[in-house]
Amino acid sequence: MALTSATDLGPATALVCRECGSKRDLGPFYACEECFGPLEIAYDFGGITRADIESGPRNIWRYRGLLPVPSTVADTPNTEPGLTRLVRADNLAESLGLQRLWVKDDSGNPTHSFKDRVVAVALAAARELGFKVLACPSTGNLANAVAAAAARAGIRSAVFVPSNLESQKIVTTAVYGGTFVTVDGNYDDVNRLASEIAGEQEDWAFVNVNVRPYYAEGSKTLGYEIAEQLGWRLPDQIVVPVASGSQLTKIDKAFQELIKLGLVEEKPYRVFGAQAAGCDPVSAAFKAGHDVVRPVKPDTIAKSLAIGNPADGPYVLDVTRRTGGAVEDVTDAEVVEGIRLLARTEGIFGETAGGVTVGCLRKLVGSGALDPSAETVIINSGDGLKTLDAVAPVAKPSANIAPTLEAFRAAGLA
Repeated sequence: MALTSATDLGPATALVCRECGSKRDLGPFYACEECFGPLEIAYDFGGITRADIESGPRNIWRYRGLLPVPSTVADTPNTEPGLTRLVRADNLAESLGLQRLWVKDDSGNPTHSFKDRVVAVALAAARELGFKVLACPSTGNLANAVAAAAARAGIRSAVFVPSNLESQKIVTTAVYGGTFVTVDGNYDDVNRLASEIAGEQEDWAFVNVNVRPYYAEGSKTLGYEIAEQLGWRLPDQIVVPVASGSQLTKIDKAFQELIKLGLVEEKPYRVFGAQAAGCDPVSAAFKAGHDVVRPVKPDTIAKSLAIGNPADGPYVLDVTRRTGGAVEDVTDAEVVEGIRLLARTEGIFGETAGGVTVGCLRKLVGSGALDPSAETVIINSGDGLKTLDAVAPVAKPSANIAPTLEAFRAAGLA
């Protein structure tokens, strides 16, 4: 695929290597030709005001002037994700000993996870670059989002997932049609296969492979929304679940962009990462003081975070250390308890990734790594209906009674 003079990717100007800084023209590239480092988008934003953003659509396209998408992106068929609620979580805060806590609840997106954001940006860029098929390797939520976005856009999808994926995520991908393949292996095996296929299918846009630089920018919209919903200010602390690590690094990038554009007041903030103990390569590296993230074989109920060789792992270490944050991990039992705690205190049913985040929040408070007096935001990245098996053994009725008042009284439920 090649750019033409008519190609419109908004304020995006080039691709730049995160390692050596070399630049190349925009296009479907994701690795530096000089050092093989990852590429990301460089921009010329011009002048953007709060009023410009606030007058935009009530979805992520209000931030189109900050994303690598066509200026007309809001006019094309898409799932219109974003502007999910930021919930003041006083009950959860009280239970954990925090003063001010918010939950950014991304389960409200069209396919009930934050992946709708990144896919919408990837789709917009891929179509502008001339791709005909939207594809991905996935741990589940991305599969849902790609299948739905392609269906809405009227193009073909091709999705590849581990065969042991949660049944709920298999059903909620297959229902949209398209090509859907389960693969015997873990996510890293699936990702490797997808990279090989991407090399052969020139008109397939693998959102998190050959158009990854565009796709990853969609996570910035979480950071933009949090700042806008807080009244155009940054939180003191934020806890973000870590799979590939891209969500965490791009939220930080969003905060930095808002500061440079003068849309928020500059202030220190701390970024924390959350992993499951059964797939904790970034947490392990952070605690050991290493700069290199050693791959692991995932073994956790938090399948949406089960990426044993996270592409952005080293950059998560950079962000958390630069901001004075940390990376923590929790056991599967703590994940389940995190899900239940969020549900019973705030009425939010998060998937296992949300349980990881709440569990790590509790652990960070307990260890003193996180300041309980500082304003804190946590990310709930998906809907608990997608991971029912994780809580089914412990989420049961209080009683089973006959349809009589006497039975109700005898059960002691009053």
